[in-house]
Amino acid sequence: MEVKTKNSGTVDVPEAHLITFPEGLFGFEEYKEYALIDSEYKPFVWLQSLEKQNLAFLLIDPFIVCADYEIDVDDRSLENIGISSPLDVVVMAVVTIPSDGGPITANLQGPLIINKVNRQSMQAVLSDPRWTTKYDIVENLKKREEG
Repeated sequence: MEVKTKNSGTVDVPEAHLITFPEGLFGFEEYKEYALIDSEYKPFVWLQSLEKQNLAFLLIDPFIVCADYEIDVDDRSLENIGISSPLDVVVMAVVTIPSDGGPITANLQGPLIINKVNRQSMQAVLSDPRWTTKYDIVENLKKREEG
């Protein structure tokens, strides 16, 4: 499928990379259809809205940037997107790169849960106080290298 993107013009996206958020994302509930597009900077991935060309989010696998990251999402929420096995789940975190040169952060409190079988997705809200919406990626990777 050809997708008009915010950053890369029109790109061809395999159907397997198209996902739906039946409830939308927090603050963007009206947009439900997205494509996962590889970023030129690995390991980042773009979540591009199919409904609004200028709406795209940079994502990262949170387990890459936070070795002790854990999520606890209630089974009923997971059932809503057809999750029946942990093997069906892909977890991603939204990345923020501030224009003012501030720290690059990941939202570990609101991870995206993707069912890779049926491509239904949701944004969870974790109540665990260890996880924040502004987890400093670079600072924490440096700490891991030093430790």
